[in-house]
Amino acid sequence: MKFVDLAEIYVKAGRGGNGALSFRREKFVPKGGPDGGDGGKGGDVILEAVGGVVTLADFEYDRRFQAGHAGHGEGAMRSGSNGKNLVINVPCGTLVKDSQTGQILADLVVPGQKFIAALGGKGGRGNSHFASSSRRAPRFAEKGDPGQERALTLELKLIADVGLAGFPNAGKSSILAAISGAKPRIAGYPFTTLSPNLGVLAVDDAQVVIADMPGLIEGAHEGKGLGLQFLRHVERTRIILHVIDLSQPDPVRMFHALLDEFREYGANLEDRPCIVVGNKTDLEGTDSNSELLRQEAVSRGLQYLAVSALEGTNIPELIRAIAELVRNTPAVSLEIDGPQEITELPRKKSSGRSSREPVRIIRQSDGSFRVEHENLERSVSRINFDHEDAMQKFARLLSALSVEEALEASGAREGDKVYIGDIEFDFEPEVIT
Repeated sequence: MKFVDLAEIYVKAGRGGNGALSFRREKFVPKGGPDGGDGGKGGDVILEAVGGVVTLADFEYDRRFQAGHAGHGEGAMRSGSNGKNLVINVPCGTLVKDSQTGQILADLVVPGQKFIAALGGKGGRGNSHFASSSRRAPRFAEKGDPGQERALTLELKLIADVGLAGFPNAGKSSILAAISGAKPRIAGYPFTTLSPNLGVLAVDDAQVVIADMPGLIEGAHEGKGLGLQFLRHVERTRIILHVIDLSQPDPVRMFHALLDEFREYGANLEDRPCIVVGNKTDLEGTDSNSELLRQEAVSRGLQYLAVSALEGTNIPELIRAIAELVRNTPAVSLEIDGPQEITELPRKKSSGRSSREPVRIIRQSDGSFRVEHENLERSVSRINFDHEDAMQKFARLLSALSVEEALEASGAREGDKVYIGDIEFDFEPEVIT
């Protein structure tokens, strides 16, 4: 399966159902009251972390997701059915971001963890809600709210206990094969590993997940080579094995370059608990290089092991060192700047603060006018203009907030186009009053 760790998707929740315009009609009840039921709630779009999935490859083809719409209300106070939720499975370790702002919305790490990516629209109220002592037969009902919609960026950061880091051809894949049951592709040329390989090391009834990352090159923190694709996955690991090829002329400089890339990338990678591993001791002339690298590691207070993945030299010692360091190092947690779940906001009452605020009139370049007011826009969007008394309700809303006066003060004249949310109408003062 192709390994994909970054994807862009678009999600849209279901629309709420419309409230019903209905009156009780029964034998011997000639003037039954309003009995229109409410519309149902639209379905949510939910992201859920699941085990056994290690790539975002499915989202290369399916990028748009729509939850179910709700049913409309009916007479006899019958409410519409709720829309069906849409659950999208993602790998554990998926970071969810808002594509427009870049804000982190959720970090789905544990299997079963869920995030409501788009909330279904609220159902409209039936005309039974609008009956009063002065209005016994309301001939209007509310439309349902549209569902939330948004573009999301999914970023997979593999969850592993150990990350193998090093430049191309350092022998990371060979070490992974030597210490675990993994069977990565191994060859004597750079970039054999083009995507992370996972292996599992079983030690004392505990399982340690090891990730062999694609080889770094200098400038990786700027996105060169596989760059950020590699460093993204290192963020999740508890400990890092710095694998250095001892057959190269200057292994100490390579170690410094590796640390520099981590430092420039950030996320405190250079301070992550680590073991320095000098590989390929089976090759001639590596003893002096190994000693130089050991001295450098010790001077930094780091543990050093010289191994040969090919011949198995010191591999048991490396396994014990990994197991001990993992046991003593807590899992990495990521601070989330933002909510883990979108929650539905309560319906604001007309007596709230925002309803008392004056409307804002914007004259647009084409000569039309746009009326901006949070409560007014929300209320107007729910009016079903197919109903008989809808225009009367619309006029009352405009009158309550003195919209006509505000438009005239801004230079609006009869016949000018006016917009409130998605509603367009011609300004006719005598109709509004």
